[in-house]
Amino acid sequence: MDPLSALRDFTIRGELDKIVKVNDEFRFGKDYSFPCSAETAYRSKQGNLYTIETLIYYVKNHHIKHTEYLQNARIQKIPSVTLPDRKPLLEYLQGKVLSNDAIEFVVPQHPKVDSVPFDIEEYRPDDPGMLRGDAQMGGDVEDDKTRVHEKIDYVEKIRSMERPLKDRELLLECRQRDFYTVLVASTRREEERQRLESQQRKDGLVAKSRLMGSDDRGFWKDGEDAGFDSNSKPKMHMKGSKIGEGVPIILVPSASQTLITIYNVKEFLEDGVFIPTDVKIKQMQGAKPDCITVQKKFSRDRVVTAYEVRDKPSALKAEDWDRVVAVFVLGKEWQFKDWPFKDHVEIFNKIIGFFLRFEDDSIESAKIVKQWNVKIISISKNKRHQDKTAALEVWGKLEEFVRSRSHN
Repeated sequence: MDPLSALRDFTIRGELDKIVKVNDEFRFGKDYSFPCSAETAYRSKQGNLYTIETLIYYVKNHHIKHTEYLQNARIQKIPSVTLPDRKPLLEYLQGKVLSNDAIEFVVPQHPKVDSVPFDIEEYRPDDPGMLRGDAQMGGDVEDDKTRVHEKIDYVEKIRSMERPLKDRELLLECRQRDFYTVLVASTRREEERQRLESQQRKDGLVAKSRLMGSDDRGFWKDGEDAGFDSNSKPKMHMKGSKIGEGVPIILVPSASQTLITIYNVKEFLEDGVFIPTDVKIKQMQGAKPDCITVQKKFSRDRVVTAYEVRDKPSALKAEDWDRVVAVFVLGKEWQFKDWPFKDHVEIFNKIIGFFLRFEDDSIESAKIVKQWNVKIISISKNKRHQDKTAALEVWGKLEEFVRSRSHN
């Protein structure tokens, strides 16, 4: 395997930590090894081919700012990846795109001919002294000239010597597994999810009973402890007759620079997997949804509570604000403009706040949030198997908050 393909394979599998430098070469686990100066098939916009050392250092440090990356690379005496190449190179190495115009795999081109019954490693057509058969024995001269100009299919020779290391079952780690049953199980799971979601949206009584009990009492009495004047802002109340009015609401920011948005909140809360917003936008078909429903799938409870997720607080009616139980904060003051509360203290006493951040982000990113009564949830940039723990932490704090409010 060539260096670029090997690096892409290890990046997609999340095994960059298995690539280690030993003396003047990089070892990819026990599978491959390449010299540090080996050129890859990725050509920069400046015209040169990147070395495997340059690409490995970049993909392991792509998360830092470009200026800091350049300084560190200069200290390490490693050629750097140029700014125009950063994004397309990273997308290719992470498997987001199948190919790239900058990739130039070179394959030897030789016309294919029938195999010849002599040792191709010893026979050199351009050497008159290496003639074989009748030419060496003084045979027909014209026949010898024809044989001299025969072309050897070196690609076919190489392929005949290839030794497969892993087959499809080993790669997928699914030995003696019928893939059809996996497809059937996945299809059934999706159908069951859609059925439950449809049922919960049509009948909000289950969510309402889990939120408030079996009666119609709300979190707060009308006009009491609401923190706003009846003349300037609408009173919050729980009365209503529309289906689903009892379903609690979770608000998320509409800004794209936050980690959690209406595009990826469903996968995070239901499946425990964080998918970047820009990736979800590219995958999405149709217009952006105004409201989606999420459920806690990985719960031992027989009754699954449904929550509405919205990102437009301005579209909420007066009675809708009583159903708002949680908000994912952006860390900006303008997010709470025109909310029916007088300050942050009142907001986060009546609505639980969450701030999702990468664990290695600077403290400055959460400086404002730490002044509020908000739960800070940290996730890893690369270790997606840890997302479920973060999602469970959100669910645990949310359910605890809902229970405490339903008892007041």
